[in-house]
Amino acid sequence: MILTYKVKSNSYSTIKEVLLSHFKISHRLLTKLKQKNAIFLNHTSCYVNEKILKGDIVEVNLNYEEENDNIVPTSIPLSILKENDEYIIIDKPSHMPVHPSCNHYSDTLSNGVRFYFDSINLKKIIRPVNRIDSDTTGIVIFAKNEYIQENFIRQMKQNNFQKYYLAITEGFWDNKKGIIDKPIARKQGSIMEREISPSGEKAITHYEVLQEKIFQSTPISILLCKLETGRTHQIRVHLSSMRHSILGDTLYGSNTNLINRQALHSYIVEFIDPITCEKEKIQAPIPDDMQCFFN
Repeated sequence: MILTYKVKSNSYSTIKEVLLSHFKISHRLLTKLKQKNAIFLNHTSCYVNEKILKGDIVEVNLNYEEENDNIVPTSIPLSILKENDEYIIIDKPSHMPVHPSCNHYSDTLSNGVRFYFDSINLKKIIRPVNRIDSDTTGIVIFAKNEYIQENFIRQMKQNNFQKYYLAITEGFWDNKKGIIDKPIARKQGSIMEREISPSGEKAITHYEVLQEKIFQSTPISILLCKLETGRTHQIRVHLSSMRHSILGDTLYGSNTNLINRQALHSYIVEFIDPITCEKEKIQAPIPDDMQCFFN
């Protein structure tokens, strides 16, 4: 992937200005690009402080190789929703972590992506843009280089990257639409569990009840949730705090024989493509173990 900019009259005076202001490259990435000799003026390697004139071509070559041996390549089938030179969007199944850990060294989504990258001769660090729990299904985006990752992170901070989830909860809601604004913190004494706490980080979830029904003698509600913030376990903690735990969420709710995981699905993401600047909307099919609740 190569970024290209043709200098316009009186737009920028140096290459560095183009990199920082036009491409919005971070200082950290700029340092790396200089080390890689990946910056060019009129197709010739150059220093970033060089002066530029109208009609000059500034290029940034992001195709340099990176070490990614920290992730073991594993042949795992990937359900690819969209792929280009910038990113790959995958529909993650349940019971699969995104990242390797002590207990999951070679059977995660990142292991599968590493294997896939090897198959297309792409030697890049594995960079998930968003993260979902092991038992949550749906959309996970991997950036194919650091520039794209930075762009997505910036969009999230500017609220231009929207994430929507489907959740099936216990019981019927009095308010069919609302905003849950409750801070979330790590529960004292627990590595994994979170809780509502005044000392926690700000967390905001928008929700809307799409359907409610009695399913196999159990009252359930199907919700569409939009995240305004992205705290760990945010939707699970917020819905549980409203006394409507997600069905099958044994950490924040109770066990059930209706589904063998928490009924939560990363359903839709909306963002601005970092290169085309066009709005993208990606939707992941509802998995079979949740689809039955919609019939």
